[in-house]
Amino acid sequence: MEDTYERVTELARRRGFVWPSSEIYGSVAGFIDYGPLGAMMKRRIENVWRKFYVVQEGYYEIECPTVGIEPIYVASGHVGGFSDKMFQCPHCLEFLRADHVAESFGIPHAGTMSKQDLHDVLVDKECPACGKVLGPVDVFDFNLMFTTSIGPGGQRKGYLRPETAQGMFVDFPRLLRFYRDHLPFGAVQIGKSYRNEISPRQGMIRLREFTQAEAEIFVHPEEKDHPFFSRYADYAMPLCGIAQQETDAPAITKTMRQAVDEGIIANEYVAYYVAMTHDILCTIGFNPDKIRFRQHMPDERAHYATDCWDAEALSDRFGWVEIVGIADRTNYDLKAHSKVSGEKMTIFVQYPEAKKVHHKAIVPNYGKMGPMFRNKAKAIAELMPTAVPQPDGLHLVVDGEEIIVPPEMYTVKDEMVDVFGEDVMPHVIEPSYGIDRMSYMVLEHAYAEDVADGETRTVMRFKSCVAPVQAAVLPLMARDGLDEIARKLVDALQNEGVQTEYDDAGAIGRRYRRQDEIGTPVCITIDYDTKEDASATVRDRDSMKQVRLPLAEIPAVVYQLMNGKKTFDQLR
Repeated sequence: MEDTYERVTELARRRGFVWPSSEIYGSVAGFIDYGPLGAMMKRRIENVWRKFYVVQEGYYEIECPTVGIEPIYVASGHVGGFSDKMFQCPHCLEFLRADHVAESFGIPHAGTMSKQDLHDVLVDKECPACGKVLGPVDVFDFNLMFTTSIGPGGQRKGYLRPETAQGMFVDFPRLLRFYRDHLPFGAVQIGKSYRNEISPRQGMIRLREFTQAEAEIFVHPEEKDHPFFSRYADYAMPLCGIAQQETDAPAITKTMRQAVDEGIIANEYVAYYVAMTHDILCTIGFNPDKIRFRQHMPDERAHYATDCWDAEALSDRFGWVEIVGIADRTNYDLKAHSKVSGEKMTIFVQYPEAKKVHHKAIVPNYGKMGPMFRNKAKAIAELMPTAVPQPDGLHLVVDGEEIIVPPEMYTVKDEMVDVFGEDVMPHVIEPSYGIDRMSYMVLEHAYAEDVADGETRTVMRFKSCVAPVQAAVLPLMARDGLDEIARKLVDALQNEGVQTEYDDAGAIGRRYRRQDEIGTPVCITIDYDTKEDASATVRDRDSMKQVRLPLAEIPAVVYQLMNGKKTFDQLR
């Protein structure tokens, strides 16, 4: 029996949504091409995302290179720790990802297991590629980054970026100046990322080249109440928190206000973007009954994260699939890049009023320091105010050399000083979206079959905001002037910004089915009555209802339908 995945995949290839990349050469797993309709649908999904993050939230979009120099990924931890556990089947020599094979046999939390534990559970399991019992296998770490060289002779090592986030962290000093040294602020980016997946076998769900849409929102560490939280405070949705997972209980429905007050979600910022993510997924056409938000368990959450939630969607083939991750990453990334680059990754936050602070001032005795330290005296004197006096003096490091400045070389003065603010390293809230996974789920959740005129009809019930073709104009005959009227209507619709297709090939019923199958929300039929009364039949894709409207009104009406300003039932 075919499942929805197979039917959607077949339709996607046949109708020009998605197909395997470099197909004439046999294709390579983990790479896909978006066809004419798929590319348009994907762009519409990205633009819905932008409406929320750029227009609504006011976070400007930046674009960074997809190739990064090695120090970026040394600082981020990708060079040292961005790996999956894999093994090679001793029979068919296929390389496989160990935790995925273990999970396919019902072993829970395989992603957090050690290499030895994975070895122990796999020893009596069958290879998913050849079906033979694996026996003892060597489980080892495989770094997922694609490497490259920069410049002639490969003088500098580079990597294809495994995520878009690092470009925004590296740009923090520039972004801080752009936002006039004021918290909170955010930056967003949509672009390609690359991960050399071990054995991608899930179509659009797991790719080696994929599109991410990420936001990095920089906030004060002690101020995590979102300034516009009221927008989503009463937004209710199912949450599968740690408590529910520990007891295998179903998800609980809570408003974001309740979730924060009850300690289910760590703070308002995380709750705000959890709710906004649910809003986005429903807007682009996810089935609300097939969405849940799952909190990371303590053993799977990154050690530096305060809280992390995954938006998961239910797939007929793959079960619950992670689509979006929303995390409070604290200051981990900025601290790491500051350490490796030597750049200051802080913002000066001014106090409402100056604070009186007790301060010990260290005053160098230059007359004694000069003869003792000679050409190093100036460098030592500059470091002395930052040192903490010890019984034997000040311990300083100058040019890699540890130097002890004895107490007779300086004077310590107690004084009260006015402090007007402090340097703060912001925390980062990161919602990270997988656009390709969103695109697949839109396809699967939109796929439907029903009966029309006594035969099975396949229909993609896209939301109008993501439908690749928004309207089709169908002349009953491609003659007698009907085609001319139809083409003028196409021009009028396009002038309204409606993506419109002209189709005069085949019987009208067949053309309706063709447009239903690619998800076109509205079809407009030009018939012989149109020549008499200047009206046309407008047909709704989902209900197949039809209404007759004046030609002059149709472009504005269709524009309103596509932008949610009017429903088809309101047309009379």
